[in-house]
Amino acid sequence: MDNMINSNFAESDSHKKQGVQTGTTTVGLVSKEGIVLASDRRATMGYMIASKDIDKIYAVSDTIGMTIAGGVGDAQTLIRWMQAEIRLYELKHEKSISVEAAATLLANILTQYKFYPFFVQLLIGGVDERPRLFSVDMLGGITEEKVTSTGSGSPFAYGVLEELFKEDKDLESNLLVAAKAVGAAMRRDAASGERVDLVGITKSGFKRYDKEEIKKIISS
Repeated sequence: MDNMINSNFAESDSHKKQGVQTGTTTVGLVSKEGIVLASDRRATMGYMIASKDIDKIYAVSDTIGMTIAGGVGDAQTLIRWMQAEIRLYELKHEKSISVEAAATLLANILTQYKFYPFFVQLLIGGVDERPRLFSVDMLGGITEEKVTSTGSGSPFAYGVLEELFKEDKDLESNLLVAAKAVGAAMRRDAASGERVDLVGITKSGFKRYDKEEIKKIISS
């Protein structure tokens, strides 16, 4: 995938033995007309910054996005797997997959491999009849959320989200909330950093905001 490297966002081999270290910050919010996904751009390998410009948010269909935290190899595999399975579903059924069905597919894949787990922590969200957001853990556990965060920076992000998030806000307002939450995490979490990445998903599709657009959102 674009901008991916063969390292870990989060853990070296020694860290894996101690448990999964997600080493990133991702955020998902439900808005009136869509979903906001946000992340930082730093990839780490143990205590080393392996890259300063990594995509952690991907489109798996026209109106569904997925955030990734954890091992890059595992995440790459799951992204390709989900994109292929969703494309096959759409060709077979001649309709778009629902967000819940995509989340269930992802959870089923992870459940099958729970004895040899993918070291990942994922959010998947999008729009069908309405905006929906799901959190999926490495063993296939799935919960529907209105606002959530993953990764080592999530405790700092939640401080902002708990104060500022309102489900009835429009997408533009929640883009600012998500950006502030990731920004707070980057200031306090050593494994999160560089800059904020923002994606908005509506019935019109998947939109990634460029650097200048994000600067305007943050300064608004």
